[in-house]
Amino acid sequence: MRVGLTLPQFRVEPDEALAVADHAEASGLDGVFVFDHLWPIGQPGRPALHGPSLLAALAAGTSRIRVGTLVARVGLLPDEVLVRTFATVASMAGDRLIAGLGIGDRLSRAENRAHGVRFQPAAARRARLVYVCRELRARGITTWVGGLSAGTRAVGRAEADALNLWGVGPGRLAAEPAGIAVTWGGRVDMAATGLAGTLARLRDAGATWAVVAPVNAEWRRAVELLASAAEGLR
Repeated sequence: MRVGLTLPQFRVEPDEALAVADHAEASGLDGVFVFDHLWPIGQPGRPALHGPSLLAALAAGTSRIRVGTLVARVGLLPDEVLVRTFATVASMAGDRLIAGLGIGDRLSRAENRAHGVRFQPAAARRARLVYVCRELRARGITTWVGGLSAGTRAVGRAEADALNLWGVGPGRLAAEPAGIAVTWGGRVDMAATGLAGTLARLRDAGATWAVVAPVNAEWRRAVELLASAAEGLR
């Protein structure tokens, strides 16, 4: 199982996110991932670095580690603009790029509406997800579809390289039918004991990736703890 982490993105300046990515690469982690939110969920007064711009900086500034989105939302940009964005990043990152895609939900709907972007019904967003997945895969770009609803998971199974299940337990991971790679993402308390055991349970449940959003640790320390735990899996 590969192990990565999300970056400190809800900031005004990118310096810390870029430094954490460099440290993650030097420490042997497998990937760094960015969100695609206009503010932290439920906190419109806080800043957020633009996900696609940060992703491009990561692609240009790293050489080994994989870089990706968790997840870019269809409908926030026109479909062709989203495809072109990933294609541009792929020209820098090559096969290190992972295009994690999703359709958004009631928690992210306010971001669209606040910026005058229509939040379409779920069926329309899923149709756009199909289109974007097909366009990206035709360009050789690895795609993950993130979501827990049956409809979105069905699109992922048909159109993507992997599903991403956010915040679920090992039992839920293990229950996913065979036939497609399954990746995991979620918040992890870095101050708690048993990080290596948590990763091992995700691996044993079938996860091919674990993407950790660390809490309760300074970022550099979080990278070191995660790298140490990941090394124990190999």
